[in-house]
Amino acid sequence: MTFRHGVRTAAILLAAGRGSRFGQPKALVRIDGEPLIARAARALRGGGCDPVLAVIGAQAEDAATLTPSDATFVVAERWAEGIGESLRAGLTAAATLDPLPEAALIHLVDLPDVGPEAIARLLAQTGPDVLARAAYHGIPGHPVLLGRTHWPALLESVHGDRGAGPWLRAQPTVHLVECGDLATGADVDTADALRAMGFTS
Repeated sequence: MTFRHGVRTAAILLAAGRGSRFGQPKALVRIDGEPLIARAARALRGGGCDPVLAVIGAQAEDAATLTPSDATFVVAERWAEGIGESLRAGLTAAATLDPLPEAALIHLVDLPDVGPEAIARLLAQTGPDVLARAAYHGIPGHPVLLGRTHWPALLESVHGDRGAGPWLRAQPTVHLVECGDLATGADVDTADALRAMGFTS
């Protein structure tokens, strides 16, 4: 099933890290033969995001070959400095799109059980001023939906290993969209964590 929404939302899939605890970049890890970068891009597309921008860095050439043809890869040249630089690269790329999306959905590559249903539920919050994020049993998580009026402020805030978290926590109104009935929203840092969620690599 693919969900469609009237508002154009670009997905920024953060997949640039080296995955030191996993032993390889998580973008390259496979679940039932499918790379995590392809699995996440498929969920984002299925949930209604268009376009999907996959931000890659570590082993970029390998990650680029695994990026689906209906997604666009963006190389974060300074990915090794931290997630903030990857987010900056993705959001900067989104700001050059024509037509300009009304919002960007920020997602992480290592959330294998977040599927299109959760993406679509979040995208039901629409508009250039939207500020929302998925929650799992009341605990804020990813994805994060960011209307384009918020992009400049977030770009000023992120750098190095400082991602969107501190900026989001400082905002007075972030709408939480409960998705705990659809996914755990848990990230996977190791092969053991992946197996604990019922997946095989």
